[in-house]
Amino acid sequence: VLVFGILFGIAYVSANLAIKTQFIIMGVIVLSFISIIWAAYEGSMFQANEDVLRFGSFKGSVENNFSGSNFWIVFAVFFPAATGIMAGANMSGELKDPKKSIPVGTLWAIGVSFVIYMALAYWLSRSATEAELITDYYVIVEKAAFGPLIIAGILGATFSSALASIVGSSRILFAMGEHKVLPYSKFIAGQSANGQPRNAMIITGILIFATMLLRNINAIAPLVTLFFLITYAMINIVVIIEQNLGLISYRPVFKIHRWVPWIGLISSVFAMFIINPTVSLLSVLIVFVVYWYLSRQNLETPFEDVRSGLFVSFAEWAAKHTWGMKKMQQRAWKPNLMVPVRDINGAKGIFEFLRNIAKPKGSIKLLGIEPFSEKSTLARQLAHLSESFRTKGVFSSWTVIHTEEFTKGINYASQALQGAFFKPNVVFLNLQEHDDYEKEVRPIIKESIRLETGVLLYVAHPTALLGERNMINVWISDRQDNWNLGWDIGNLDLSLLIAYKLKTNWKAQIRLITVINDPKEEENAKNFLDSLINLARLPLTKTEVFVGDFKSIAENAPTADLNIFGMEENLSFRFVKEMVYKTNSSCLFVKDSGHESILA
Repeated sequence: VLVFGILFGIAYVSANLAIKTQFIIMGVIVLSFISIIWAAYEGSMFQANEDVLRFGSFKGSVENNFSGSNFWIVFAVFFPAATGIMAGANMSGELKDPKKSIPVGTLWAIGVSFVIYMALAYWLSRSATEAELITDYYVIVEKAAFGPLIIAGILGATFSSALASIVGSSRILFAMGEHKVLPYSKFIAGQSANGQPRNAMIITGILIFATMLLRNINAIAPLVTLFFLITYAMINIVVIIEQNLGLISYRPVFKIHRWVPWIGLISSVFAMFIINPTVSLLSVLIVFVVYWYLSRQNLETPFEDVRSGLFVSFAEWAAKHTWGMKKMQQRAWKPNLMVPVRDINGAKGIFEFLRNIAKPKGSIKLLGIEPFSEKSTLARQLAHLSESFRTKGVFSSWTVIHTEEFTKGINYASQALQGAFFKPNVVFLNLQEHDDYEKEVRPIIKESIRLETGVLLYVAHPTALLGERNMINVWISDRQDNWNLGWDIGNLDLSLLIAYKLKTNWKAQIRLITVINDPKEEENAKNFLDSLINLARLPLTKTEVFVGDFKSIAENAPTADLNIFGMEENLSFRFVKEMVYKTNSSCLFVKDSGHESILA
């Protein structure tokens, strides 16, 4: 407890004092090595090489009654002794030139440590018998030229390691708090007047003291080893990803061959599962949980991580391969809406409707159209609305086109997006009172049809809006003696796909309605609707077949919260307004692009 108090006090004062203390400790350790070298010079290495240079299982220790320990248990206990070589990375904030000091210092630490460990092992194996090595924990003290120096060196090395751990760990904790990675990050990132991470230091001290109370350090060593191994494995994974992405931003000053991180990754994972498979699996699970937690925190950092490059590269790869496919990907269809906006309030009014069409895998591209003005707030409003869509589980992006002509702005945007990898496949038009249907809306519909882009024209009922969102009517035109169901079902695919999306998100029902003129075709019409429900996989869908005048039937048809009609290029404004009035509900007029299929 006294030693811990001294160590914590030194680290608490400042990192500078801790580093200066390390120089004193290094001097003591050097003297202990001189004691060993002097003993070797005096002839302590009496055993022949052939008697000591062998490989086998470790016979165990006094604590386990020499029941035996395999190589990996010894590895797990010894491994933490090699982890100090990475301590410099923890002190990056205290170094003048961390970019140079960390790699150079780490490589020197690896080289010097390796030489010292190998030399010590060789000297001990030739200076002591096997029995002494197994039973006598003070054998190195007894074999050295001056034993007290060895004790001082061991204590100094332990002191140094503990001091480095306290200083380094507290700074890692401080950095995590600074980037708001942990709960109570504001408290963790607290600093003293001279910039020392006091709060992180106190938390680190409490954790270390709690670990000391466990007393059995050998029991903790394998767990510490697993933590380091999984850290090294993740570092190697990042290097492998960066090497294979081929991004121009990856320009390492110290280049390594491609097989180096693979060896590091495989070795780390192999050692983990050899030491303790159960704890290793648990460690991997914890890594995924931590990643899941951090990815949901929307952390703000001054730098990008490897995920950005990985996702962008994968998206480009997928887009290029999709672009090269000749066949339409009807099975993978999802609504990618382009929504023209010049009145932000109108867009807000259909927020939930758009979200329910696109959710969960679709997307919404908000296209702002306005004359240029330095005082305009449309861009800021669209950014906020787009963020709201993303918060509610639908990917959304936005842009603003400055033009005096609403129609040309939309059509030019549609034309430009034809060359995009992920272009919108549906134009959503929200018809409002101030819109000029003939001059503004009809040309957009005409151009969208030419570009083979689906069209949704939404006309809200002034008072009913979307009602209770329990029933959706889909109107199917009279097929006039052609009731055979084939792969091409006409302008009906997009209507049914949108109805199904709304049914799923509203937890509503779909009703298919068709109106025919010839009573003799009633049975054929019913069979067509039943076959369509079966092949389109639309269970629990109701059907209605009416004989008579379409407009009269529409006025007296079963009520619904939304009525969906097909439309042609010459759809008249009068018919649009008439259907809203006759059905007494909001209406959606739909034109297929030709690239979707409800039967896929």
